[in-house]
Amino acid sequence: MDEKMKDVSVLELLLKPELPDVRKVLPEKQVEVPRLSEFAGEPVVFTLRGLSYDQVRMVQEKPRGDQAAFGVLYGCVSPKWGDGALLDKDRGIATPIDAIKARLISGEIDELYMEIQQLSGYLRRTISDVKNG
Repeated sequence: MDEKMKDVSVLELLLKPELPDVRKVLPEKQVEVPRLSEFAGEPVVFTLRGLSYDQVRMVQEKPRGDQAAFGVLYGCVSPKWGDGALLDKDRGIATPIDAIKARLISGEIDELYMEIQQLSGYLRRTISDVKNG
């Protein structure tokens, strides 16, 4: 009796139209990059968004050394690293990944990626154990 009722209630929850489609609606947050703020003389704030399941898999398929940069590429709403204004082939900035590596220090890339991972449900518990009663 209990198991069947639990299954039904979970199914009902998953069918609720209010439950967001996380392929399209993911958590966002704004973060400041202090080094850039100091350089600019005003707050430099990035808008980050969690990654979809498919985006996480795309990041994981990249070489280990580039995963954080690709995570920032996919999870950064603002600035848009693909914006042509950030590219400068004469300075060796031909791709959005080049732009990230040219403008952010490695610790900033890693920390931004950690924030994006948290928004994606990683680096924290997203499920909890059920006590047998």
